[in-house]
Amino acid sequence: MAPLGHRYFFICTMTPLVQIASGRPHRPEWLRAPAPVGENYRELKALVERLRLHTVCESAACPNVGECWNRRTATFMILGNVCTRRCGFCAVEKGAPLEVDYDEPRRVAEATAALGLRYAVVTSVNRDDRKDGGAELFALTIRAIRERIPGCRVEVLVPDFQGSQVALDTVLEARPDVLNHNIETVPRLYRQVRLGARYERSLDLLGYTKKAAPAIPAKSGLMVGLGETEAELLEVMSDLASRGVDILTIGQYLRPSPQHLPIVRYYSPDEFGALRRAGYGMGFAHVEAGPLVRSSYHAAESERSAHDGHG
Repeated sequence: MAPLGHRYFFICTMTPLVQIASGRPHRPEWLRAPAPVGENYRELKALVERLRLHTVCESAACPNVGECWNRRTATFMILGNVCTRRCGFCAVEKGAPLEVDYDEPRRVAEATAALGLRYAVVTSVNRDDRKDGGAELFALTIRAIRERIPGCRVEVLVPDFQGSQVALDTVLEARPDVLNHNIETVPRLYRQVRLGARYERSLDLLGYTKKAAPAIPAKSGLMVGLGETEAELLEVMSDLASRGVDILTIGQYLRPSPQHLPIVRYYSPDEFGALRRAGYGMGFAHVEAGPLVRSSYHAAESERSAHDGHG
C-alpha cells in the first residue's frame, strides 16, 4: 500500500490444479478483486472522460481497476486505444490505429496535476504503423508531465518498437524514472500469446536499456497460467536477470472473454511466493508476484526498491 498522504498513478513447486467437470480450471474463491465503485472511482472516470484520455485499466479490463482507482491511481494509455497487433491474451481493441494526437501529452500532464500525483505511469498500444512505434509521444509525455509537475516521477511501459534502438533512444533521452517492457510469457508460447512479437527482441530491448542508460531501472512482467512449465518460467526469469532487469512483476493470466486464450491453470498464493523468492535469489531488486499483480501494481514502491538496491 502507498503511504498515507501520497498519491500514485500507474497489469517452486506446483500444487495440483482444481478442475470442474468440463476439464477447465475452476476459478479459486481467493481470486477476487474489488468491484469498480466508490467516489474516487467516479471522480477519476469523469476526469479521464473530460480530458479525452485512455487508461489501460479500462481498455485492458484490468482486475485491479476498483482497488487502484479508489486509491486515485491508474495508468494512462497514449497513442489511442486501438492496437495494431492481435495478441491472444489482451482485451485492448485491435484494428486500424487512430490518428496521433499531439495534444495528448498536455492532457496527460493536466490529469496528473489534477490528481496531485507524485508518480505517473504511461503506456501505449502497439503502433507498428509508425516508423518510431510511437516513441516520440512517449518522450513528449514525459517532458509535459515534468514541466507541469516538477519532481513527479514517470514510469513508461513501452512496446518493442519493432526492435528500433533509435526509437528506444528517443524515450531514454527523456529520462524516464523506470523503463518497463513486458516479456509476458515463455518463448514456446509466443506465437499464440504475443503475435507479432519476438522473445529475443524483447530481451534485447531490456538489455540495451541497461547498457545505454544504466541509471534507469529496467522492469519487465510475466503472466502465468497459459501452459508454461516451471522450468520455462525460471529460464525466462534468469534471462531477464542476465540482461540487468531490476524489477519483475508476475501475475495470473485472466481470460478477458471467450474469444481470448483459455486459462490452463491457476497458481496458488504459495506458488507466487515461491516465484517471488526465486526472483530475489536471481538478484532482482524488487519482485511483485501474486494472482492480481499487473505491470503497474505498486509501481512507486517497486521503483524505490530498485534505487535502494534491495527488495
